[in-house]
Parts: sequence; C-alpha cells; structure tokens
Amino acid sequence: MVMGDLVIEVDVAVIGGGPGGYSAAFRCAELGLETVVVDAGKRLGGACLWEGCIPSKALLHVAALIEDATRAREIGVEFGEPHVSLDPLRKWKAERVVGRLARGLASVAKTKGVEVIGGRAVFESSRELRVEGDEPQKIRFKHAIVATGSLPSRVPGLPLESDRIMDSTAALELPDIPERLLVIGGGYIGLELGQVYASLGSVVTVAEMTDGLLPGPDRDLVQPLARRCEKLFAKIRLGTTVTSLTERGSAVEARFGGDAVEAFDRVLVAVGRAPVSAGLGLETTRASVDARGVVAVDERCRTADPAIYAVGDVTGEPMLAHRAMRQGKVAGEVIAGRPAAFDNVVVPAVVFTDPEVAWCGLTESQAQRDGRRVQVARFAWAASGRAATLGRSDGVTKLIADPDTGRLLGAGIVGPGAGELIAEAALAVETALTVEDLAATIHTHPTLSETLMEAAEALLQRS
Repeated sequence: MVMGDLVIEVDVAVIGGGPGGYSAAFRCAELGLETVVVDAGKRLGGACLWEGCIPSKALLHVAALIEDATRAREIGVEFGEPHVSLDPLRKWKAERVVGRLARGLASVAKTKGVEVIGGRAVFESSRELRVEGDEPQKIRFKHAIVATGSLPSRVPGLPLESDRIMDSTAALELPDIPERLLVIGGGYIGLELGQVYASLGSVVTVAEMTDGLLPGPDRDLVQPLARRCEKLFAKIRLGTTVTSLTERGSAVEARFGGDAVEAFDRVLVAVGRAPVSAGLGLETTRASVDARGVVAVDERCRTADPAIYAVGDVTGEPMLAHRAMRQGKVAGEVIAGRPAAFDNVVVPAVVFTDPEVAWCGLTESQAQRDGRRVQVARFAWAASGRAATLGRSDGVTKLIADPDTGRLLGAGIVGPGAGELIAEAALAVETALTVEDLAATIHTHPTLSETLMEAAEALLQRS
C-alpha cells in the first residue's frame, strides 16, 4: 500500500462494509489482492448486522421464548406471566449479539489484512475515489466493488416527520413498547417486527395495500402464518392504503382509504427497501444505474465499466444478505482472474415469523403464470410425529417437480424451523436432484426433515 499526500493505491476498493462488501473484501484478500473497505461507519456488518437481519432475529428469539412459555400451559407447564425489562434486553442485543459478531468481523479483517476506512466514498473516475469524512483522502484502484446496500423505503404522500413514526431501524432500537402500534406493510419486515412487538405487549394493527400478506411464496404456504397473525394482531387491514398520518398530542392519527381514522402511539413503516446508489459519483464512470437506483451487472457482477463491479442490494432483487455474500465472493474471484459466475439456480428466502415461511426455486403460482406443467405435492405436518411432539402440527412441506424428468424445481415450507429445513431443498434444486433421489435418501426419524422425504414419496406415488 503506497501512501503519499493522503492518496492510497490498492488493487481493490470495496465501497460498503455489509455482507456483500466484507465477503468480497475477504475473498479478494485471500486471493492475494491488496484490498480496502470504505464504510461510512468505519465498521463491517452493514445494515444486516447493525440494524436488520441479526437484531431482528435476536428479538424474534425473545418473542419465541414468550410464545413457548404461553404454549407450555397446554401441556401442564406453568411459568407465570412474562415480564420484559427493556434495558437488559437492549444491552443483550447490542453487546452479546451484535457487538460480539462485529468484533469477530473486525478480527477476521485484521487477520486477512483488509483495512477498513471510515468515510463516504465518491467516484471521481473509473480509477479513483474521493473519501469524504474526518480524514479526507483519495484511493486509486485497479478495481472497485460497489456494495452500498439499501435503505428502508418511504411511503409516498406520507411526509409527516415524527419520532412516533419509525422505520425498521428505529423499531429495532426498542424505544419503548407502545400500547397501540400500526404497521404499514404486510411483507416480511412488517410481519416479523409486528410479531415482536405483539409478543412484547403491543396491540398491533397491520395495514397492507394488496389483498394478501407476504408477497412471494404461494398462498397455501402463507395461510398458516395468516391464521397465526389473526390471533396475534388486533386487526389486519388488507387492500387498505394509509392516506394520511397526523400527529395529535401524544398519538398519531392514521386515515385508512376513505374515512376510517384510528389513533396509535407509534407507527412502523415497513414497505420495502431501496438501493443506495445516489451520490456515489457513478455518473463519472461507465456503470449503468436505472431509475430505481439499481446498478446493472452481469453474471460475473461486472458493471458496464470494466473496472467497477457491484454486489448485493444495490444490484436489485432479491435483496437478501446471503445473495450479497455469494455475489461478493464471485466478484472477488472474477477480479482475481478465476472462472467464477453468479449462476446459482436458486436463492432461498426465509421469513422468520411464527410460523416461519421458506421457499426456493419455482413456485406453483409462477408455474401457473408461465403456463408450465408441474407436479405438486403437499405434506401436512399433522402427519409428522416430530411435529406432534412439538405441539406444532400447523406446518406444510410442499414440493414442485417436472412431471417428465422428475427433477425437483422448487420447494416451500411453513412451520417452526422452516428456515433451516429449506437448505436441503435448495441443495436438491441447485444440484438437479430428482424426486426419487430425495425420496430414497434416508432421513432421521422422528424429525421435521422427514416431511421432505414424505412429500417426495407422495409425488412418486402419482407417477
């Protein structure tokens, strides 16, 4: 690394320290490339670690503990009413979960020789960055990787600025447990955080502009989650648009569609995320950015500028940390001259609600839209011995296969642990296994993983 007049010369400059960014940086360093990461917070982990995936899953674990204690009464185990102390909970989340993982990433970076620079990176050309911050400097690079992630989207037409209106980042700070909480958005962020606050004691209302919760998976997989939400939430307003928010005293009044008005102590806006590409100076390069802010890349994560790559949320949907991490490794290997490509067949998705919903590959609804002929099997967990021992027979495992070749094309699972179970299905689809392969694989008994084998056997019986 050459220093002079606050100019650094490196092989690779990574802009953004999230999962895509640090995965790319670590892989570049492993392959012998001199690499720096420029991150506004001078830290690794990004939104996923600090204000997204990790803290939300930590709080969902707490919600699950509370729910398990409640369910235990059905089998004769009584713990009494739970009491939540916010200060110890915040400390545990910040120090024992987020802090520990952050220290681990910093240690890995040091071991691999990856320097993390604090500041805001702005391209001045296809070979140089300006770093704005407490210590302004320039970085000359052979290649750059844009991994700036995404931010929570805002609702057009709802301009009210108030501490009582939260995005997902603010909600994860647990400012308090509001008595009445409105969640705008029935996608995975809204449902996950809605369940957290409902378990902690809030009376939760969800407003979703479409006619169903959780877009993405097939509707039969969403049904068990919807039934659970109907019990946990005070009200679910489908096909409803929030037209205005007005702060009145210590409350926020929300107007729904026409004339319906309700008051809430806090409002959580959870309507998706938008890529962060504005203000990066990409116009000084040949990289292409569309009207939504998505940076266009090919299967090797290359932009239209030969020197610049992009990975993660800034490259569009699906905005998932594990996709970003895979792209980051691909980008690092391509820069190092290796024959790598982001050519994965599936990117599994998981919603960590109660029950969890996970899916990968082709969905039944996609097949119907495309006019594609498929075989579908559903195995209800009511017939699962392990589900019975857990008192959770509300799950379903679903497989989708090609009727001619028997190849597994997609899978969906709803139930506790679905996020872990989907890995086997993703592996099966990715490696082009057939239904017969899955059915012939011995699964431990009694386990929930058996439901994949059972669903595969059901498909074989029809052929």
